[in-house]
Amino acid sequence: MIMRIIKKNRQLIINLFIAAAVILLLALLGLAAYGWSLSGDIERRFSGRRWSIPSRIYSDSTILYPGQEINTELFFDKLKNLGYREVDHAPEHKGEVKRKGDLLDLFLNDLNLPAQKRTGFPVKIVISQGIIMDIVHSQTLESIPVLELEPEELGLFFGKEREQRRLISLDEVPDTVRKAFLAAEDSRFYQHHGLDFRGIFRAFYTNLRKKGVYQGGSTITQQLAKNYFLTPEKTLSRKLKEIFLAVVMEINYGKDEIFEIYLNEIYFGQKGSVAINGLGEASYFYFGKPVKELSLEEGAALAGLIRAPNLYSPYINPDRCKARRDQVLNNMARHVWITQADCEAALLSPLNPTGYQGYGRKAPYFLDYLSGQLEALYSKDDLTRLGLSVFTTLDTQAQKAAETALSKGLARIEGENPSLMRNDPLKQLQGAIIVIQPKTGYIIAMAGGRDYGVSQFNRITQARRQPGSAFKPFVYLCGLDHFTPASMLSNIPVTYNVDGEEWAPENYSPVPEEQMRMRTALARSINIPTVDLAMKMGMDAVVRTASAFHFTTPLKPHPSLALGSMEVIPLELARAYCAFAADGLLPMPLSLKSVSDEKGIILNSRHMEVQKAVTPAKAYIMNSLLNSVVEEGTAASLKTLGITNPVAAKTGTTNDSRDAWFVGYTPEILAMVWIGFDDGTSMQGTGTSAALPIWADLMKELPQYMSGGWFQRPKGVVDMVICAESGELAIPDRCPETIREVFLEELVPTETCSIHSVQNPIIKFFRELKDLVNEN
Repeated sequence: MIMRIIKKNRQLIINLFIAAAVILLLALLGLAAYGWSLSGDIERRFSGRRWSIPSRIYSDSTILYPGQEINTELFFDKLKNLGYREVDHAPEHKGEVKRKGDLLDLFLNDLNLPAQKRTGFPVKIVISQGIIMDIVHSQTLESIPVLELEPEELGLFFGKEREQRRLISLDEVPDTVRKAFLAAEDSRFYQHHGLDFRGIFRAFYTNLRKKGVYQGGSTITQQLAKNYFLTPEKTLSRKLKEIFLAVVMEINYGKDEIFEIYLNEIYFGQKGSVAINGLGEASYFYFGKPVKELSLEEGAALAGLIRAPNLYSPYINPDRCKARRDQVLNNMARHVWITQADCEAALLSPLNPTGYQGYGRKAPYFLDYLSGQLEALYSKDDLTRLGLSVFTTLDTQAQKAAETALSKGLARIEGENPSLMRNDPLKQLQGAIIVIQPKTGYIIAMAGGRDYGVSQFNRITQARRQPGSAFKPFVYLCGLDHFTPASMLSNIPVTYNVDGEEWAPENYSPVPEEQMRMRTALARSINIPTVDLAMKMGMDAVVRTASAFHFTTPLKPHPSLALGSMEVIPLELARAYCAFAADGLLPMPLSLKSVSDEKGIILNSRHMEVQKAVTPAKAYIMNSLLNSVVEEGTAASLKTLGITNPVAAKTGTTNDSRDAWFVGYTPEILAMVWIGFDDGTSMQGTGTSAALPIWADLMKELPQYMSGGWFQRPKGVVDMVICAESGELAIPDRCPETIREVFLEELVPTETCSIHSVQNPIIKFFRELKDLVNEN
């Protein structure tokens, strides 16, 4: 019967077979074409940049040396921020630290700077009363004259994915860590060809028997295909594409390359809003160390995370994480990838994650300023995908001290005067601090406001405020062309005609003297003699002098300019003062030191740029004059606030107390503090009462920058003894009060004291009469 049917329909059957063969051939050709297309897609992705790696921003490194005074609290905070972990035994691994009294045992991390690389080693640092007494190599016992700590990560330039990743090579991954990932995810990775049918059936049987999803059948290659090329949707078509991609990858690429890409791609959890991707980043996030230093149990813990990173995270559920880690370890022993003894020892080890730190940019005002400088060199796209390392000038210890001093200072001002408090955070009393190394222009700290979360407006770089008396030094600098610190200035009120209108400067408080020396007038910040000096020099000359400091805001030759009536950008004012501390050289403010690529090759480096603004001799005299502000003038209260080292400084207060300033510096450091309301409301204080205490609090936290040294006297400056009353050369045994004053060589006084000279009988008569009255 069947044979009869076949014979009767033979041609039909043949046609059906032919049609089926054609369809099968076409299907195979279609699959081949599809595989070829997928192969092209994979090749394009893998041959180019595989990931967008956010550029990392680092602080400056930290230098330590015997004899250096440090803030121990800020120093230990620094170590914590660098990822050092405190232990109760002698440090055995990089990143461990033990504190015992004055002794600090520290196993250094590696130092990887573009110009310097150093493998970590153990050291002992002896600290006594805030001074580093000795630094010794723990193994060789050799003294170390200078020690450099690695820079601190400040933030990253993220793309829209907000993925944090450090690329690694498979050669960096210890064998036990590789085996841990295989034991956790795909034990037959090196035996199958992209699909593991044995694993699929085993997972199906296990899940059926346990009535739930307890095992997955996807291979490492399939996981890579899913994570790297596909969307997370769960559909049949997506699963089929995953299978095709896995097979094509296995045909075109070796196992080790697939495994390496997988380890760099896989998701390991969250750091706030930032995704932790890749084993390289996870190693630092969870254990604070590079991949090559991971132990067996740490590698097993990380491998165990992949199934459900946020479920097995040691930061969220350490018990569940340990149970999953132990499961991975047992799997490794079952495959004889580790000995049973090693397995049992690892099972007894506790989980020791480095400690969770959510993602947050440090020094946000500084980073905003840095971004502006970087974007002149690189596009935003490059910064978010090229994985650059950006090394900055920031000192995180100085930054923290600045932010703390500003916060406490503003709270103090509001506490002393509750009328200054505002309910609206956007209308609160504000402040800003900039700290610079004057000779290099390196910005080591910047606080552009009291709370970046409330206001991102940077009052150091974006605000325009009147400097008030903080501008006076530039008037006195101009005066040094014809006058000396001993020259007498008039304190008699004068009315000036300015553009057809009368203007009469007034002193902040009554000053009885009708004349005074230049030094005294600046030290006490007296207005009338300052304007007297400016008018004697000519306002055009004052503008020319100030213009040498490259203020970008307009300087108009009005008499009120002498009292700081124009607006300045605070950063530019701080920069101008740097020239006094840098022998007359005006530095360019720098936030960026260098940029290197993923391989550590320097792409850009910024060197200090300086321009001559004033002669070294005049700069030295200005330093001397501004030291008198602290010794006998408006900043004398610094001594009562604990600042005993020599400092040059100037206070500043504008009309109606809209602004309060304090600029102070030493040869090593310059810091400027501004206080005020954004809308110009009176803050009812002065530079002395509001800004100066904040500066003092800041400097007391940074002893490493307060060596106590003073400026070296350059050529062209001499000192002579003068009469304090006349400002002329003192007459021995006649002038009752003498002082030693500094002069430019070309302006040394030649006249002896006219007040106490015997050739002045009228003055002599009135002086004797005054003495007689005083005796009676």
